[in-house]
Amino acid sequence: MDLGFDVVSLPETDHVAVGETAPDFTRPLVGPEFWEDRSLASVVDGPTLLVFHPMDGAFQTTYMYNELDERGWVDAVDVVGVSISSPYEHAGLLADRGDGVRAFSDPSAAVAADYGVTHDIDGMAGVTECRPAVFLLDAARTVQYAWVADEHPAFPEYDAVEDAIDALVE
Repeated sequence: MDLGFDVVSLPETDHVAVGETAPDFTRPLVGPEFWEDRSLASVVDGPTLLVFHPMDGAFQTTYMYNELDERGWVDAVDVVGVSISSPYEHAGLLADRGDGVRAFSDPSAAVAADYGVTHDIDGMAGVTECRPAVFLLDAARTVQYAWVADEHPAFPEYDAVEDAIDALVE
């Protein structure tokens, strides 16, 4: 089957793993009505799904947010996105999809680098974005579940994420 694009293997990464404490950071956090600088520590007060995704508008991001909407995870956990997109772009994304989701803006990809989930975009000198990744955190920011893409494009194993959410919130 011709997908119209190449599937590219991504290099191995030393990403944040299950049992580790998710690194704290402060970035603009975009909600449905405004954004403000917030730390991850100030946001995590219960089970939190941290979703790293490519730039807003990328087909992967669209599909990921559509799946978040369809599965209704925001009813069970706090869902927070992270990408290199600006707060303005996040506001547009969240107006269209991701009901109940907030998103951190990480234009320098420094947060993505701290989590070990960067991806250099081929043919675009100096442009690094987040590879798709999902980290389920408990109230202490301990990673309870982690999935990081090892190829591009790739999507989380949504049923496995849902099972991890169910196990954490029971």
